[in-house]
This record gives sequence, structure tokens and C-alpha cells, in this order.
Amino acid sequence: MLKTIVLLLAVYGSQGFHPPAFIGPQRVSMKFSSSFSSTSFALSAESAESGAESDGVVAAESSAVPPPTPVRASIYPPADLDSMINDVRKVVNRAVESGLNRQIVRVPLPRSSSAKDLGKLYEAQSTSYDTVLVPPDETWQGGIMQLYRACAPVCEQILRGVTSNAGGLPPRVTEDRSIDESGVDGVGLFITECSDPKEDATCFCQPTQEVIGPIESITSQAKDRLIMLMNPQWRDVDDALDTFSKDNDSFFGKLSSFLGGKGATLQKLDDLGYQVTYCFDGYVCKGGNIWLLKTFDAPWHVFAENDDGDDYIFVGLKESRPSYQDVDAMLTEKGITVKYARDIGLAEKL
Repeated sequence: MLKTIVLLLAVYGSQGFHPPAFIGPQRVSMKFSSSFSSTSFALSAESAESGAESDGVVAAESSAVPPPTPVRASIYPPADLDSMINDVRKVVNRAVESGLNRQIVRVPLPRSSSAKDLGKLYEAQSTSYDTVLVPPDETWQGGIMQLYRACAPVCEQILRGVTSNAGGLPPRVTEDRSIDESGVDGVGLFITECSDPKEDATCFCQPTQEVIGPIESITSQAKDRLIMLMNPQWRDVDDALDTFSKDNDSFFGKLSSFLGGKGATLQKLDDLGYQVTYCFDGYVCKGGNIWLLKTFDAPWHVFAENDDGDDYIFVGLKESRPSYQDVDAMLTEKGITVKYARDIGLAEKL
């Protein structure tokens, strides 16, 4: 046994002993406190290169890119009707201060809380203490005239908050229904009567494409006075007719406009300087209520209503109006599943 040990020592002594190479990050720099400043550690360039080739792992440099800053909401949905009216007033006044006197405003309207679920048909007379905000969609069984009865008071309250008389008194607001020639199209014209006519403001309530002529006429007469279009009856999103009607010089463009495409109307409004300053719109996606919020000085914000219907969850934002597919992708990225899965306990409640 002793002879074997001596023989092994002789072999290693002749060839030199080398410990196994460290497998892992080789490009390492270690710094110590001043008490250990005299001690230094270094790995040879050869071992660093061989280590990098062996496992391809490189330590992170000190200049690593920091994680992206989380996207946060800069605007938030209103909690109720009064909050929404105050928010709209502030945005409209802020837009006027920025030189925007031709504004388009879209808001949900008050309805009984018994019909708060979007997409469910319900007909009932709401009272002041049980109203919730509902988008002006097909769930209003009373049609456009029921929408008008809900929209007109909101329009008046907004107008009283964006104009004022001497002493801060709210102005008188007059309603003109003669602009609705049929009497059943749900269109109205509201005008404030301030002590100083320069402070007057005008609002077209639920205008249709058929009243683009009066809009052009009143716009030319109003000069720098505020004019609002509240809840226009044309949709924000485009269908095939809307797309073709934007080319009003072609035969198909004119035909599409004749058949109801809104492209020519939007072009006229653009030429007159109208733009969306406040939009709060909602629909159903993945079985839950989704709300889109936009102001003239902020991008489109997407919010999901929680399952109790008393709060909103920020989902994401986009510079242009997000499509239904965009919203669906945002919900998936946030881990928000279909509502029925939450209702039966397969997913966490919002």
C-alpha cells in the first residue's frame, strides 16, 4: 500500500496537479472593502474565454437596462352622474382655454340601476336615487326618443357649467326642437342666454347627418363661441359604407354617402374644426362591462368594470381608439378571463 501511494505522488509530481475548471460565469469582477484592498482575485483571459465557450453564460453588466416603467392611468372614469357632469365641464372648459371651441362630447346616460347590465333589454322609469350610467345603445327599448329624454337634462347641466352670468349665476338654457323636422329623430338644439352674448354656448343634442346643414350655418355665425355636438347618432367605428364614403369624389364614395355612410359628414366636421374632447363609452367584452375613456389631452384609456359594478380596473391605453380585438388582447394580457368563469368559481373575481 505504501508503495502505491509513493508511486502516485511521483506521477503527479512529474506532470503537475491541476484542479478541475469552474463551470459557470467566468467574466467576474469582485470588489472588497478597504480592509481587504490588498487582496485581489483575477481569472486569466484564457480561462474566461474557455468558460464562455463551454457554457455560453455571461454575467450581467453593471449597465443592464432597467425594467420598463408600468403604464398608469392619467384619467379615471366618473363614479356617478354628478361626477361625470363635473368631469365633462372641466374638460370642456380646459379645451376652450386651449382654443378648442368646436367640440364633440360622448357620454353614457342615466337609467335605472335595475337595467345596469349592458346588453340586457329593460324598460323602466328611473328615479334620481337609483340611476346608473348606461351607453346609448340598443338596450334602450324606448328608442331614440327615450335616449333624448335622458340626454336633454344632461346637456342642460353641462351647458350651465361651461358658461356663466355676472356674479357667477348659471345662465338660462333654451331648447329648440324645430331642428328635428320629423319630431321623432331625437334631435334638439340648446342655447344659453348669458348677460353677455359673447359668453353664449350652443349644443346640438344627438345630431344626425341630416342636420349637418344647420351645424355648418350656426358654426359660421358663432365665431369664437363654444359649440358642442353631444352624442351624435353616427357611430365612432366605421363599417364598409363609412370607409367608402370617405372618398366623396368617386362614384362609390357618393353612393356610400347616399346610403348612409358618414365619411362625407365627418370630413365637413373636420373642416369646421370639430374634434372629440370627451368620450366615455362602453360595451361588453368577455362577458364583462368594458369602458373606454378619452379626453382631448390624453390617449384612450381602457377600464374593466369589476364584478360588483362599483369600481374600475385599469387595463391599458392606446393613442387611437382601440378596437374590440385590441381590448380583448389587453384583457388577456392582464389575466382577466371570461365573466362566466368567474361567476362559477373557475377564475378569481374582479
